[in-house]
Amino acid sequence: MEKSALQKARASYQPKLPKALQGAVKIAEGAPTQSVDNQEDIKKLFPNTYGMPLIEFVQGNEIPAKAINVGIILSGGQAPGGHNVISGLFDEVKKLNPNNRLYGFLMGPGGLVDHKYIEITADFLNDYRNTGGFDMIGSGRTKLETTEQFEKGLEIIRKLDINAIVIIGGDDSNTNACVLAEYYAAKNYGVQVIGCPKTIDGDLKNDQIETSFGFDTATKTYSELIGNIERDCNSARKYWHFVKLMGRSASHIALECALQTQPNICIISEEVEAKDLTLNNIIENIAAAVAYRAEQGQNFGVVLIPEGLIEFVPAIGRLIQELNDLLAAHGADYKDLDKDAQREYIMAHLSAENKATFETLPESVGRQLSLDRDPHGNVQVSLIETEKLISEMVDAKLASWAKQGKYKGQFAPQHHFFGYEGRCAAPSNFDADYCYALGTSAALLIASGKTGYMAIVKNTTANAENWKAGGVPITMMMNMERRNGEMKPVIRKALVELDGKPFKTFAAQRDEWAKNTCYIYPGPIQYWGPSEVCDQPTKTLELEQK
Repeated sequence: MEKSALQKARASYQPKLPKALQGAVKIAEGAPTQSVDNQEDIKKLFPNTYGMPLIEFVQGNEIPAKAINVGIILSGGQAPGGHNVISGLFDEVKKLNPNNRLYGFLMGPGGLVDHKYIEITADFLNDYRNTGGFDMIGSGRTKLETTEQFEKGLEIIRKLDINAIVIIGGDDSNTNACVLAEYYAAKNYGVQVIGCPKTIDGDLKNDQIETSFGFDTATKTYSELIGNIERDCNSARKYWHFVKLMGRSASHIALECALQTQPNICIISEEVEAKDLTLNNIIENIAAAVAYRAEQGQNFGVVLIPEGLIEFVPAIGRLIQELNDLLAAHGADYKDLDKDAQREYIMAHLSAENKATFETLPESVGRQLSLDRDPHGNVQVSLIETEKLISEMVDAKLASWAKQGKYKGQFAPQHHFFGYEGRCAAPSNFDADYCYALGTSAALLIASGKTGYMAIVKNTTANAENWKAGGVPITMMMNMERRNGEMKPVIRKALVELDGKPFKTFAAQRDEWAKNTCYIYPGPIQYWGPSEVCDQPTKTLELEQK
């Protein structure tokens, strides 16, 4: 494989490990746990993996060298650092016993079901240390949820003499890992399942998981790009840039990028929902800032928009909920109708309030809401060009204000969507270290005989050697939610907390940012240099933990 100069230099970087993982290790078990909600329901569904204790690895001599073969799966969207989870897992598994083997299942959970795999060897792995992407073994979005899949997976597990499966994924993938762990435990198959917290969206987070891996690198990558746009904006002084950012279920990415770059406006979906704001409220707020800056002779600015915004506008959220139920119950009735007939069918079956909302949306947006779905049955909001929808509505609002003499200025919008640009970036030092420690923890959880756990690393705003590593039962993070029309056990997503320090810090400064040009230009990720530049965590993590 041809390598860039950065990749060659990066290959020699040795990730920093917490002190407790550097030598002989023992486990300290905490009190029994319970799920965040719906305790009776979750306990009933997961009798073999419910109520297990929290685990922390400490220095000691309890976990013996052990013969174990492990299978690993990358599940869902890419996130920087995945290869380092595999590196940490490989190194620890080989340390436990040089004869141990690590198998990578290809292209996600489907590789387990379809028996597609490779053995990961030292030579093979060395090309991927400290690199971004999931290209070592590929990823996929197959959901592991049927008995047939579990049994098919067991065939290859038995053939390769695998003792444990590690699933690297977000909340849905780790929910599937929990279901798989419970199934194998109930059948006494002796196959352990361990999860790892991955998602650039930052919504796999709670008291035990301080941050999901990839969030650090992705937000620093996006913030560099936003900073570049701000500098261009402040140089040309004639454009308003509308930047849509990844994060469909939560606005953590938008908030972190705002804290790093100080744009004129950043919309936080969770606030829109909490305040019951309409799309028109949002448009008026942006237009007011544009008009104010125009009065100061500043016909330019930057607006950050989370990709999931549309779903968080309460009126549209209620519409989507009814459309989800309608699609689940009657999708087959109208999917083959032509466009006009489909629209009429939907209008005829919606409640009066939701019908009124549906009618106000551009036809293309209405169609995307009512038809196109991702594998989880969700609206594909990333396909809706929210940044263009908002800038067009702002333009119309400013035109009506101009007629009333309330606005005199030039409004020239530019549009950007930063998504894929950040998912496979070379991991920051933070993510390289964090992921390596997660992989090491996953191997030690397996060696300790655990199943149904997620590997965790805490105290992450301290120096890496003072991080605390361990495991949390996945059932502890679960509750019951409606998915595709029925109640299912899922890991609860972490949304931006409006009374949390990151949001409050942002809210205290945003009026100043809207009126004045307060841009910060973070520049690219630094891999070598002073620790305060190269190893700093995200602003979100710093504010939450300190």
